[in-house]
Amino acid sequence: MQRRELLASLGVVAAVTAVPNSAAQSPHQHSHGTAAFQTLADKAGDCVSKGEVCLTHCYELLAQGDKSMASCAKSVREMLALCNALRSIASQEAPTLPKLAAIAQDACTRCEAECRKHEEMHAACKACAEACAACAAECKRVAA
Repeated sequence: MQRRELLASLGVVAAVTAVPNSAAQSPHQHSHGTAAFQTLADKAGDCVSKGEVCLTHCYELLAQGDKSMASCAKSVREMLALCNALRSIASQEAPTLPKLAAIAQDACTRCEAECRKHEEMHAACKACAEACAACAAECKRVAA
């Protein structure tokens, strides 16, 4: 191997090994999807999770003839639809978020009130009510 070929080869090796090192040393200048409204998305997601359990419980009781759970089931269904949308819109940081947050706040507040009627007897209702209260509070912050 001639001297020029050797130097060229060493230059290529040095360039190839230097690229990963310099890339590792320079900090990223962009975010990795951390949403400005992540707390709201999380609260809405918690509401959905707890609401699905509550709704299933309501349906089971309704099937057994307990008609007192009808209003609770209805309010949970509405909350689920709005909080599913809210979670998605919050993650997108969409311009419609403040308006949707105000509507979801209303639904969460009404769902909480219905679930509170049954919280002493049904743990699923209590968990749903608490999740709705937390989501409504976060909605109020965003809607303002």
